[in-house]
Amino acid sequence: MRVGTFVLAAQFPGQGPAEALHRAIRSAEVAEESGLDSVWLAEHHFVPYGVCPSAVTLAALLLGRTRRIRVGTAVSVLPTQHPVALGEQAALLHLTSGGRFILGVGRGGPWIDLEVFGGGLEAYEKGFPESLGLLLDWLREPRVAGRGERYAFPEVAVVPRADELYEQENGENPGGPEVVVACTSPKSVRLAAENGLPMLLGMHCGDEEKAEMVGLWRTAALAAGRSPESVRAAGHVSAGVAQIGDRAEDATETLVKAMPGWLRQGLDAHVTVDGRHRVMRDPVGYTEMLCGLHPVGPPRLAADRLAATTERTGITRFALLVEGSGDLVATEENVARLGTEVLPLLT
Repeated sequence: MRVGTFVLAAQFPGQGPAEALHRAIRSAEVAEESGLDSVWLAEHHFVPYGVCPSAVTLAALLLGRTRRIRVGTAVSVLPTQHPVALGEQAALLHLTSGGRFILGVGRGGPWIDLEVFGGGLEAYEKGFPESLGLLLDWLREPRVAGRGERYAFPEVAVVPRADELYEQENGENPGGPEVVVACTSPKSVRLAAENGLPMLLGMHCGDEEKAEMVGLWRTAALAAGRSPESVRAAGHVSAGVAQIGDRAEDATETLVKAMPGWLRQGLDAHVTVDGRHRVMRDPVGYTEMLCGLHPVGPPRLAADRLAATTERTGITRFALLVEGSGDLVATEENVARLGTEVLPLLT
């Protein structure tokens, strides 16, 4: 079982973006010190829900400040950026970090970002498969041409090659960076499966829903010709929330006091690109639901919930939101306890 943190750089009421980003960076440093496996970085634009606008840029900083832990994007939003540009950045981070970078990608939402960055609603509604295909070609092939509806360009050389990390040193070729796809619908599950890519499943999903998505992925992957061995070895990632406390009620109270204000402020700031109606979750109810689903409570309870998710879904990798208190010191303590008190119970 591999346990990592999920970092949004959340800006809580009364805080500035610099404070949120400093807490994000410190939580990653403490995650490495505490023996956790990975740090996953979210990407948002124009909203205090998360003040990191470039997950790959923050990943570069954290890869430079750490030596062991893996750093991934959760996710880089493909409809708002060129897949070749993202592929170049991913190759750069993969090569310079010794293979510690993970590229998580997703379709994002119908936000005003699409208009600001020129992708448009078409890129969100129909363009994700083309963008993902071009990105994967860039990470796997020596030369690539754009032959799609959105991206058309003559063949060019891929420089640097992401799959040449160790060739000159020991003759091995481990391939390029791992690519993970955020999946929220059967369509995205099938797309990930057809490409043999593991899924990142959201923290709003319970174990039953995640198990259904894993089952659909397996069926679609086998139908696409993927080997049973690769299907069994797929490293899907379950996103969740973690708050470690001596008592379950104390951990829950910490999140219920802090998270609703952040959720209300952050989610209310989202603007759709076409004025479509949005249904907003009740912030308090949503926080309480997350506390019931995920490792929120004493170390033994937290370990049992993670183990139960693995047993029910087959997922063995976790990206856990650790900054739900909104406080720097509390976040550092939470990450440290996750690594030093919960992780040993899972081995």
